[in-house]
Amino acid sequence: MRVISMSAHVSFETPNDVADKIYELVQANNNGRMKKGSNEVTKAAERGNAKFIIMAEDVNPPELLAHIPLICAEKGIPFGYVPSQEFLAKEAGMPGGVKTASLALMEVSKGAQEKFNEVVEIVKGLSS
Repeated sequence: MRVISMSAHVSFETPNDVADKIYELVQANNNGRMKKGSNEVTKAAERGNAKFIIMAEDVNPPELLAHIPLICAEKGIPFGYVPSQEFLAKEAGMPGGVKTASLALMEVSKGAQEKFNEVVEIVKGLSS
């Protein structure tokens, strides 16, 4: 288990194996629509039309994402964390060297549905 200092936007600690499952979900959902970046993710959360939101733990400043877990809780949107902005961007198919602080899965492709259900159940257990 990695040791992180809980920053402003991190509501619960995510074990490495769960973070790996979240990365796998993003990769498996390559045919589903995604919103990338804190502004787009915030809009998707506020509108309540995101299926799942993923935030990177290494965001600086962490306050950039501090409002997103609150919106997710209000709208009933499941969310999870991964350690790396750069790896999150890579798994989302963004060009090398690019980073993204957050992603919103707007739809879940058929091939990713089983992984989606698994990840949502796990993060619900972590956040309660």
